[in-house]
Order: sequence, then C-alpha cells, then structure tokens
Amino acid sequence: MASSSKVLEVAGREVTITHPDKVVFPDGGHTKLDLVTYYLAVAEGALRGVEGRPMILKRFVKGIDQEAFFQKRAPDKRPDWVEVATLRYRSGTSADEVVVRDAAALAWVVNLGCIDLNPHPVRAEDLDRPDELRIDLDPNPGIEWAQIIDVALVAREVLQDHGLTAWPKTSGSRGFHVYTRIDPHWSYRQVRLAAESVAREVENRAPGIATAKWWKEEREGVFVDFNQNAKDRTVASAYSVRAKADARVSMPLTWDEVPTCRPEAFTLATAAQRYEDIGDPWAGIETSAGSLDRLLELAERLGPAEKPPKGTGRRTQTMPLIEIARAKTKNEAMAGLERWKERHPDVVADLAPADVLVDGMRGRSSLWYRIRVNLQHVPEDRRPEQEPLEVDYDPWAGTPWANAGEAVREAREAAAAGSDGAGGSDGSDDR
Repeated sequence: MASSSKVLEVAGREVTITHPDKVVFPDGGHTKLDLVTYYLAVAEGALRGVEGRPMILKRFVKGIDQEAFFQKRAPDKRPDWVEVATLRYRSGTSADEVVVRDAAALAWVVNLGCIDLNPHPVRAEDLDRPDELRIDLDPNPGIEWAQIIDVALVAREVLQDHGLTAWPKTSGSRGFHVYTRIDPHWSYRQVRLAAESVAREVENRAPGIATAKWWKEEREGVFVDFNQNAKDRTVASAYSVRAKADARVSMPLTWDEVPTCRPEAFTLATAAQRYEDIGDPWAGIETSAGSLDRLLELAERLGPAEKPPKGTGRRTQTMPLIEIARAKTKNEAMAGLERWKERHPDVVADLAPADVLVDGMRGRSSLWYRIRVNLQHVPEDRRPEQEPLEVDYDPWAGTPWANAGEAVREAREAAAAGSDGAGGSDGSDDR
C-alpha cells in the first residue's frame, strides 16, 4: 500500500510530502516524490530564478491532463517560515503571494501540486520596479525549431547592442526564453516599453522570420513576445518542469549550446544529471544587471508602436476571422474544431497551420480556450459564414462583465489574451 506522506529534512526544516507515490507523469512513471527530489537536486539553480520573488501557484491538483488553476493567494494553512508579499492589482484587489526563500519553501510549493514555478519579475522588497526583463519567443504553428533559434540569436544581439547581458533557456515547451537582469530603477510600464523595443528591433533585423505584431492573426513567424513584462504576468522560471507528457524542463543554456540545442533533450529524467555534471549555466546572472537607458532611447527613435486594446470598443478586423468555439477546457475546444472541420472539408484543405488560432485565455483562476479560424487563404466565394459556436462557454458568467455589451467583452477578451491568449506562466501551455 502506498504511503500517504513522507517527511523530508530540507534546509533545516521538516517538509511533509503528501501522497509521495502519486504518479504525476504517467509516460515516464515519475511520481510526486520524484518531482520534489528533482527540484531539490537543482535547488541552487532553481532558486536563482525564484528566490525572493512573489509567485503565482499554478496547481495541477488533478494531473497534467487536466487544467491547472492559478492561485494568487497563499494558502491560509502554511508553515510560519513560508513568507508572503502583498501584491496589489489594477482591479483594486490584493493578494498575499508566496515568496520562496530556500529549498524547504521550494519543496513545500511543489508539494501543493505546482509542477512549474511562476515568479513575478520583481523582488518582495520592491514590488513596483522589476529587476528582470523577459523575452518569450512564441512560434506560430508550423514554425521549425531552427527558426526559433535564429530569432533567439537576434534577440541576444539586440540586447547586447544596448548594453545588456542575455541569458537563454528553453521554455520547456514549443518556445524559447531570453532573459536579462536589470537594475530595479524602472517602472513596469518602462520595462514593458523596453521589451517592446527589443521586439520591434528584432523584427527590423529579422524581417520575415520574427514579428512584434500585437494581433495574433497578423503574425508570421516567431512572435517576440514583450507582453509578458506587463504587470501581473509571470513566466515559467529556469529549471521548471512543464506539464508535458515527457516532463520537459525549462533549461538554462550557454549561448554556445543554443545553436544545436533540442528542447526534448532536457527532461525530468536528464536535467538533474546535467546539473550535476556541468553546474548552472546561469550562475553569473545575479551580477549581470544593466541599464534600460539605451533601450528606452531606442523606443524614442522607433516612435509609437501599435496600441494594445484599452478595454472598450470594437476593433475593425483586418483578417477574415470566424470563431469556432469557446470552451472551459482545451479538449472541449479542440473537439469543437474537429466537428467544424468535418462539416467544411473543402475549407480545411486551404488552411495553413497558422490559420487555426487556439487561444488560452485568462479567466478568474484558470485558462479557458477560444478557437478562431483565419480564412485568408480560402477563396472569398468559398468562405463559410460565422455559425453558432460549436462550444459556447461564457467565461464571464457570474462576474461584473456578465452583462457588459458584446463590444466591451470582446475588447476585454483581447486584453486578456494579451500576446497569445496566455494565462500567467508561459502563455498557453503549448509554448
């Protein structure tokens, strides 16, 4: 009979791991205790990404095949050595979020069902001034890994040309991350503007393979996602295990490794051994902080960028989009898409991979999913009209937006989607 709990001695504290034999990754047979053991093996490196930072708890309490829920507020029942920091949001609400300081708190968080770690880019001591700028490279469907790497190398070049040190890592999914540490002197608005300038300059230097366009249907190639620098956004940190069947890890790399790296090479089964063999490639990140002055000067030279949605009014569509489904889970949404495809096989034949837009949208505590189809490659005389949705889930039911006008809800949904319809960590978990 499987034991119901196991007590570990970590950093001089006792941490109880409940249901240690619970299988988290069925394909590899990795248990909850295996996951905790992995994080403790790479704790020094993992703590470089999360130590002292408030963290959203992304909890997979029903397994990796079920939707996670995002918990901002620290559990009321927690050890007295688990710190919190009070974050205040634009909605006027606040939350006491967990702040991990040591390996014991790291193990405690993982025990709650957190597979990946999602810290804010600020320290608990200064919640209004980020000390990290994050570039998330988000490929459109059909984009090869080699193109993502090409864009990452351009992003590094842009950061270096503006006096900053770039630190690369795989996302643990389809994308790639480039971080840079900055002096905590600038507001969120200024950091996001600097990140947007990086994205626009990458697009300028790599036209055709990189894009900084806000609207998803207008993107081609790899989206240089600057929106993850907005307040309230988090990204899966270095050494995070992702909720994928093969238990991939968001792996810090050296730039020499980047051109030949493969994301599938870094998993729960291989990452700890790599860490033991070579240490942490990001060991110097904490002393590499630089200034945003030159990027903000670049922003002035580039001029005003495309404006994000403000929360009211209807946008004029530039592409022939139809909506297929709004669903509480991705599986429900994708099933609706398949039903629509079965009715329109002639249309499907004309669609490019990037024409199917799957958005993981931020809800109150979890993601919901929207699927749209861009008919740009379908001859006009064969384009189907907007039909009743295959799945018609209302994510705003029971919220102040439930009775808002359609245009207001549409704009709010666009803002919730942000860059990719992302929900807090790494956007939709397909990235």
